[in-house]
Amino acid sequence: MPLLLVLLLSTSVLAFIARKYLGRRIFGRAPAGPRLERIEKVPNYRDGTFHNLSPTPVMVEGVTLLSSARDYLRPGKDRQPSQPLPSVKTDLNNLPAVGATLVWFGHSSYMLKIAGKTILVDPVFSGHASPVSFFGKNYPGSNEYEVADMPEIDILLLTHDHYDHLDYDTIRHLRPKVKQVVTSLGVGAHLERWGYSPEMMRELAWREEVELTGGIRLTALPARHFSGRLFKRGQTLWSSFVLDTLDYKLYLGGDSGYDTHFAEIGEEFGPFDLAILECGQYNQNWPYIHMMPEQTAQAALDLRAKALLPVHWGKFTLSLHPWYEPAERVSKRAQELGLPLATPPIGQAMTIGEPYPNIAWWR
Repeated sequence: MPLLLVLLLSTSVLAFIARKYLGRRIFGRAPAGPRLERIEKVPNYRDGTFHNLSPTPVMVEGVTLLSSARDYLRPGKDRQPSQPLPSVKTDLNNLPAVGATLVWFGHSSYMLKIAGKTILVDPVFSGHASPVSFFGKNYPGSNEYEVADMPEIDILLLTHDHYDHLDYDTIRHLRPKVKQVVTSLGVGAHLERWGYSPEMMRELAWREEVELTGGIRLTALPARHFSGRLFKRGQTLWSSFVLDTLDYKLYLGGDSGYDTHFAEIGEEFGPFDLAILECGQYNQNWPYIHMMPEQTAQAALDLRAKALLPVHWGKFTLSLHPWYEPAERVSKRAQELGLPLATPPIGQAMTIGEPYPNIAWWR
């Protein structure tokens, strides 16, 4: 067979395989039709992509994805725990009906029982934070909860579409338990492909809000980050959220680098009973899209938060720092600032407004 024909056939076969792989449901779907028309009217959507309030390159100048990947593959100290993490198995079906209770599942997944409603945020229970099972695997002991443990979910809140926040297997299996979804604008395109109806979803642009049963109001606000499940970024929005009830006000931060929006939100919407802020997966190569732990503590002060729950750590290694470093650094800075800090073990229920668990269980 002529060499040219062999090359053409090989290229065609590879292209076919790539199309089949990239067409898998796990990658979701880009917004189109009326959803895209709505997106195109949003002020921070320009030139075919969503934008942050401040210029926000994903990597600092001179750093590429290739060089960053090389850094990731080099040996590093304590990137994984040496033994299974401790956890608590809480009966999620019998959380207190009064007050406000929070259960953290590791990384950025947690459940709130508040105003008599159950709210589940960014659940990832598949055991990995990527489209392939061999990358971003959870630490031993950190994945003790699964969809079967979840009660009926009044509100499924999804901050953005990255794999460590929007997990295909988890979202698909949760579907029979979910009553309503609130998410950032555009993310509904993924969910529709995965079996969720448009009628059960509310997609919000920044500064849009939704009133829900039980006197719950959710307002989408800016975050400094990006989105994307394949090659093209910024097709769906990323957000932080204010959760407001008659008795409590919480800031649900999603993913965000540090910027002036925290102080602006604190001035307009604060004070907050609790700020839940990312604290992990940072690196000097990408300082604009994730906060250093000291910035996390400062952001809580900017928000006028009475206490801080640091999340986005304790389950996956998605950066180069020791796995426990985020907790150590934010604890030190919070103490210096006089900021009350909550560091519950995975699965331990804590009551908002009461003394928070603050034990260095990671040591």
